[in-house]
Formats: sequence, C-alpha cells, structure tokens
Amino acid sequence: MRDDAAVYDAFVVARLRAAGCVFAEDEAAVLLAAARSTVELDALIERRAAGEPLEQVVGWAEFAGLRILVDPGVFVPRRRSEFLVSVAVGLGRSRMGGGSAIPVVVDLCCGTGALGLAVAAGLTVPGGTVAGEPGRVELEAADLDPAAVACARRNVEPVGGHVYVGDLFAALPDRLRGRVDILICNAPYVPTGDVAFLPAEARDHEPLVALDGGLDGLAVLRRAASGAPSWLAPGGALLVETSDRQAAEMAGAMAAAGLRPVVHTDEDTTATVVTGRAGNR
Repeated sequence: MRDDAAVYDAFVVARLRAAGCVFAEDEAAVLLAAARSTVELDALIERRAAGEPLEQVVGWAEFAGLRILVDPGVFVPRRRSEFLVSVAVGLGRSRMGGGSAIPVVVDLCCGTGALGLAVAAGLTVPGGTVAGEPGRVELEAADLDPAAVACARRNVEPVGGHVYVGDLFAALPDRLRGRVDILICNAPYVPTGDVAFLPAEARDHEPLVALDGGLDGLAVLRRAASGAPSWLAPGGALLVETSDRQAAEMAGAMAAAGLRPVVHTDEDTTATVVTGRAGNR
C-alpha cells in the first residue's frame, strides 16, 4: 500500500460513504485487509460501490463466530439468524443430555451452509467429541440453487458434512428418514409483493429463490412443516425463521403437521424463530 496510509484509508472511507455505505469505516477496514495491492483494492471498492454485498466482494462473512465462504450470487447469511442458531444449539444440547451421542443436523435451504455449520460447531466439544462419546455431529445440507450448493460444499465438506442439490426433502438421502435431531429450514419468508422493497444489494445480487417466500411468505416453510415429521427423530425439532407477524400462522402450520410449536423471539435483533418438536413415538 502507499506510504500515506492514513490519507488513503480516509479516501477509501469517503468513496464508500459517497456510494451510500452506512458503515463506511468498518467496510473500509475489511476491504483494506482483503486487498493485496492498490489495484486489487480499487477493484474491490468499485464492486462494493456498485452495490454488491460486502461479503460477496471479499468472499466471506462472519457468522456466529465463524468465517463462512460466500460466493458471488449466493445468499449472504444474516446476523439475525444467529438467534436461530442459539435456539437450535439449546435444543440439541438437551437431546445430547438425554442420550443422543451424535446428533444429526440437517440444514435445508442452506445457502452457504452457515447455519448448519454454526449449529454443528455449537454442539461439538473440543477434541472432536460430542457429549463425551467419539464422533462429531452428523451434518447434512441441501439447497435448490446449484451455485449455493457449490459454495456450501466448500464450507461444509471440510468438516465432514455433505451437501445435496434438490428441493427440500427430495434432496436428502433416505438413510436420514426418521433420524434428524435438528432440522433447520431457513427458507425465504418475504412475501412476493414485498421483494421489490428489499435493499438493492439483495434484489440485484442474491437469487430470487432465496428471497421470495410466495404470496404470504410462508409457501416454502409450510411445505417444510408438512414434510418434517417423517424425517425427524422422536423428539427432534424443525426450526424456521419468520417475521413476528407470520409466527402464529407458521406455528399453526406446524401444529397441523403434528409438531408441537413454540415461538421464540429475541428483542435485541427482533428475530423470530418458530420451532416444532416431534412426539416421542
């Protein structure tokens, strides 16, 4: 970089601020750290100034204490979804305490695979063991978007997980049927009519299939609730994220599928998560 680093840093911040980046100082620090030359830095700044999400520009996102690889055109994991991870880890630990030595975690509509990875990390104790027994969390993930699957494989396969391409449960191997302890489905829940009001960086740089949740936003999530019981282990849980306005409707869909719904909210992030537990059949 140049000798007058402070002046150049201020120049980068000014360019980002002029492009409408609210957190220009923080983003400038990320871009400066990522670039290996001024030429590369200029290219990164131009991409960000053009509206591409910062995480796609630098190729990674920080999520739940993990660095998640993010490819161009793939849905960027949202920090609000860390609340779903915390709820899932709590449920998983309670099951481990009940004798489930190696939990099976499935991440549907996985995008980068961030949520499944974070849950698996939260359930794996140091030394590569779970609940004192040899082995790791069994992590499986799937997405309809081939680009997301390719990205998720770069994140999930290094820790021993598997990623499949396909529509919800149709993508999963039959060996998982009736064995899933934690089933995450972070499907889109934005109503079709509201997609146009999303930030431009989402509309223009993330796939529509990861944003559009159908007429009322719950089209994919209802399908997940309907199909979940045959894949969940006794006492296993489906976890989804919704808006606060959709939570009651989603809880009803889970109850109709035979799951026991609970609505969880986080005041700090205004995140809403609906869980549905399977019976101990």
